[in-house]
Amino acid sequence: MEFVLYEQKGAVGIITINRPQALNALNSQVLDELNEAFDSVNLDEVRALILTGAGEKSFVAGADIGEMSTLTKAEGEAFGKKGNDVFRKIETFPIPVIAAVNGFALGGGCEISMSCDIRICSDNAVFGQPEVGLGITPGFGGTQRLARLVGAGMAKQMIYTARNIKAPEAYRIGLVNEVISATVDEAGNVTATAQQNLLAAAEKMAAGIAKNAPIAVRNCKKAINEGLDVDMDKAIVIEEKLFGDCFETEDQKYGMAFFLDKNKEKVKEPFKNC
Repeated sequence: MEFVLYEQKGAVGIITINRPQALNALNSQVLDELNEAFDSVNLDEVRALILTGAGEKSFVAGADIGEMSTLTKAEGEAFGKKGNDVFRKIETFPIPVIAAVNGFALGGGCEISMSCDIRICSDNAVFGQPEVGLGITPGFGGTQRLARLVGAGMAKQMIYTARNIKAPEAYRIGLVNEVISATVDEAGNVTATAQQNLLAAAEKMAAGIAKNAPIAVRNCKKAINEGLDVDMDKAIVIEEKLFGDCFETEDQKYGMAFFLDKNKEKVKEPFKNC
């Protein structure tokens, strides 16, 4: 793949959009390669994923305007579907996906971050849905996921005004879970950049997820995602079934047996089921 890199570190996979010369903008090739990258993840080994962008300037600056500028109505709809299909794959991917947002996350960049389960960002991150300033609507799920994440009123304000927001405001409204800064020593020297600390924080979080019972984590993701699409009465039935499914796993038997072992003579072993 030319524009998407994939690396596996133990039970954690890292997908990097690597088109820094174009601020990691999403064109058709990048979307196809992202789709291929997610298809290539070994779900028997990997328990959590990180999605990030190459460089410190941009996570994803948006969809490629050069490619979009000449599209017809039918081609525009097809391009929107291509992006939505990939982002929906990320959203419903069996294991958790953490967006490590460095720099610009505009338009399609904000949208792809919202398709991930968790978003953490560097303190130079900038989020926004600037599409109406270009004569279009958000096309990769922005009108839907933003309203679900931050509420309809705030989503409408961001989308209608096309105003970008910085990391502190993104954190305040609940668009991101955490903002990461550079490390500075007592003399004022930067010992670790925000980008370095961001990736370290993302890897630490992903490793923490990977230590937990993998079937249980997957069932939690499924329960939350599917439950949000139905009313509460149906949602709790989804949870009940996925809760019950866990009692067929060795992880449940081992995890509870270890908890009930008052002597704790053995060191807790990693959960093995995938």
